[in-house]
Amino acid sequence: MKELPALSHMGARGDARMVDVADKPITERVAVATARIRIGRQLRALIASEKVPKGDVLGVARIAGIMAAKRTPDLIPMCHPLALDGVIVDVTLEKRTVEVRATVKVTGKTGVEMEALVAASVAALAFYDMCKSVDRTMVVERIRLEAKRGGTSGAYVRRGRS
Repeated sequence: MKELPALSHMGARGDARMVDVADKPITERVAVATARIRIGRQLRALIASEKVPKGDVLGVARIAGIMAAKRTPDLIPMCHPLALDGVIVDVTLEKRTVEVRATVKVTGKTGVEMEALVAASVAALAFYDMCKSVDRTMVVERIRLEAKRGGTSGAYVRRGRS
């Protein structure tokens, strides 16, 4: 059986710790994460006609995602505070879903996967909050890392539809 890799956020005694990145090279790092919200027909029609009672729900979700990426170390205990170079959050209305795509970039010693995942998650939750009075059947799902590049571990791109 293949040996599992060591967890970088655990010390020798199993205690949680922040990873020491002092000796890591500074590189450009990019991560992309997505989330999906399944919505009903009535809500979709209201969004398409810009008649959701609380206003621009897609715009609010986008801004919430950007703000969340910047606050990731306040939410995820072992994340390093990073001076992010860029955050783009796209929130798109599809036929029966709202698709969130967060892209985060940094030039630094550690990656931005968690920032991208937090951005996508919070954008989806902000959308849910803005629309829950219209559609309580919404489902936030499929929050996942799609791609990352930079750093010593190299590039990752999700394959397939799973």
